[in-house]
Amino acid sequence: VLGLCLCAAAGLGMHLLPGGAPVGCTQEDLADTRAVMAVQASVSGSTDARSGAAADKVVYLTFDDGPSATTESVLDTLKAEGVPATFFVMAADNNEEYLPLLERTVQEGHLIALHTCSHDYKSIYKSPDAYWDDLQKLREKLLPYVPADQEIKWLRFPGGSTNTVSHRYGGSDIMKKLKADAESRGFTYVDWNVCAEDSLGGHPSASTIYNNIIREVGDKNTCVVLMHDTNATKNTAAALPDVIRWFKNAGYRFDTVDHLEKKP
Repeated sequence: VLGLCLCAAAGLGMHLLPGGAPVGCTQEDLADTRAVMAVQASVSGSTDARSGAAADKVVYLTFDDGPSATTESVLDTLKAEGVPATFFVMAADNNEEYLPLLERTVQEGHLIALHTCSHDYKSIYKSPDAYWDDLQKLREKLLPYVPADQEIKWLRFPGGSTNTVSHRYGGSDIMKKLKADAESRGFTYVDWNVCAEDSLGGHPSASTIYNNIIREVGDKNTCVVLMHDTNATKNTAAALPDVIRWFKNAGYRFDTVDHLEKKP
């Protein structure tokens, strides 16, 4: 059973399993979004169907909308706990001064993936060309901070691969076109099946964010966890140590989404 979540995220082009006014995921933008993780890996069950052995339990921690003033705290925790994560990054005005943090992010073994440059739904979703122009601007802004030999082919659509926010600007088939384009361009888009619910307003506490995540894990063996890395989500960073320890105690290993397995 794939979970529904009113948060920002997306999917994969080969299909596997959001500070002035802040740019990124907002409650208003996502009010009519129903993003479901579009993963082709198994997300439930406790055994491997082929061998009957206990299934591998793996969690992919993902952070949208950074880098930000919160990124260093997130990186400090990941380093202390010895686990990798995936950062779906932006390059809007409020991200610019933090882009150098991506060098540390890469050096410490984390995966840089693409989210959006502007995160402006009205602009990026008016047409497929507008979306890919925005993504190209993001890639150009990342060049000074991400090694040239690290090809960034993983992305998360703002609002998710099944969002309906985009229909207001590009018509009801805009996401269908973008997903097909992503595949033909060699991108993989990633959604989620566990949501921290940390970007919907109200500034949830660290304990609330922790409980949101653990509640949504349920009996999933493969968890793609959606969190946010913004100036406004410091409580997400505060919850992170407990979240990581819970997954460790529950027998999960940690990985980055470039290793997310597809179904045969």
